[in-house]
Amino acid sequence: MKAAVLYEVNRPLAVEEIELDPPKAGEVRVRIAAAGICRSDLHFMKGEAKLKLPSVLGHEGSAIVEEAGPGVSSVKPGDHGILCFVPNCGRCRFCLTGRSNLCDAHARTGANLFDGTTRLHKGAQRISHMGKVACFAQQAVVPETGCIPIPADVPMPQAALIGCCVTTGVGAAMFSADLRPGSTAAVVGCGGVGLNIIQGAKLLGASKIIAVDINEARLEFARKFGATDFVNPKDQDPVARIRELTDGQGADYTFEAFGSAETAELAYTAARKGGTVVIAGIAPVGDRAAVDLVNLVRDEKTLKGTYYGSARPTVDMHTMLDLYLRGKLDLDDLVGRQYRLEDINEAFADLERGYPGRGLITAF
Repeated sequence: MKAAVLYEVNRPLAVEEIELDPPKAGEVRVRIAAAGICRSDLHFMKGEAKLKLPSVLGHEGSAIVEEAGPGVSSVKPGDHGILCFVPNCGRCRFCLTGRSNLCDAHARTGANLFDGTTRLHKGAQRISHMGKVACFAQQAVVPETGCIPIPADVPMPQAALIGCCVTTGVGAAMFSADLRPGSTAAVVGCGGVGLNIIQGAKLLGASKIIAVDINEARLEFARKFGATDFVNPKDQDPVARIRELTDGQGADYTFEAFGSAETAELAYTAARKGGTVVIAGIAPVGDRAAVDLVNLVRDEKTLKGTYYGSARPTVDMHTMLDLYLRGKLDLDDLVGRQYRLEDINEAFADLERGYPGRGLITAF
């Protein structure tokens, strides 16, 4: 099959023919329908995050099941599904206590499948699977819990977005922050995750949603998803402006959705006394944000991280899908440029240029 392979950091992805072994017990082989272009992949491409190379990247996807391995019961050939980059074992402490997004078995096996091996290779050279998904390819073998079945009439690009940015962003507001109606929110970074935090805040009844980004096109795009006010740090002091927009207090909830020490510090400083700061962006490995510990104590701020929106993917992806189908979440306008797999490096260049909306590979 054809796939985009990362062999070295700071090198283009190589689109080439590689081999895919059949699924083993508890696994399924799928044909990829759509794959999102996410900044998390870019971190691996730049060496800002570590992954065993060579690897097929791609963790935000939708697919059609082609083959089910022994013991698979939740999906069958022909089923449509959302791919989940934190498939769960269902047996570890986190899975059993409702926090399957933190599954120990997934964390331990990383970019291999649950048995510690790979199904991808080029001759004798084994190739790892980012997030046990590896959807920058025509096909993939994924764990059964990494393929969430959905109705066949759901558009596949929109379904793919639920696999990462929608669940991460809406979940950050809904599950991590538990945002209250009538509160104020500031969202730092208006890429795919940030736009969905904005949607989540609107859905939960925030009275004011402040979008913060250095890209004017992204700020304007955020208006479609519920942002009420806009701050460009290139033009003004963002913390001062957020306080001005919130009666001098700072926002009740602030969210970091870019992934850097600088933006995390901005989100922390912009929160009011007693406010909640949620870090959703994945920063480069080794990045450290400075937090004023006296301020943290005296102002009783809550600082927390969120991974995959603190969601239970097997359950909560259906919640996101239901919200979309009932017109409560706008995933149609979220779909941005669409590309062929052969043009994947151009797609990532467009991501770095800051084009609004979520780019997707839809032709394989």
